[in-house]
Amino acid sequence: MPILRVDIPRDRRAPSMARSALDSLAGQVNPSIVPDAKLLVSELITNSVKYGNGGPVTLEVTSDDPDNMRVEVIDQGVGFVPVARDKPKTEVGGWGLHLVESLSERWGVHEGSTHVWFEISA
Repeated sequence: MPILRVDIPRDRRAPSMARSALDSLAGQVNPSIVPDAKLLVSELITNSVKYGNGGPVTLEVTSDDPDNMRVEVIDQGVGFVPVARDKPKTEVGGWGLHLVESLSERWGVHEGSTHVWFEISA
């Protein structure tokens, strides 16, 4: 059962709104995992706004243990296949999924959709 589910309008304020939504988890999850979760949510929400189709982006968080959370970002896009970053390190942009890979315990994409999830732990 989600401890947080919010639809975020698809506009330039979306990443900030998503980070603010995670603030409502105070007392429900270990505060040490919130900063990384906010960073990853910002990246995924930005991707959804930039590449997805119309309609809101849904942010959903579940947690069975305060030291772990699963975060899902869902939009109405046509889906994608994650690929390794192949741009030079000096080039701006394209770091979102690399950060998700680096900072989460596990992550993935529901095939055929733009529904990305990650799990993060203290």
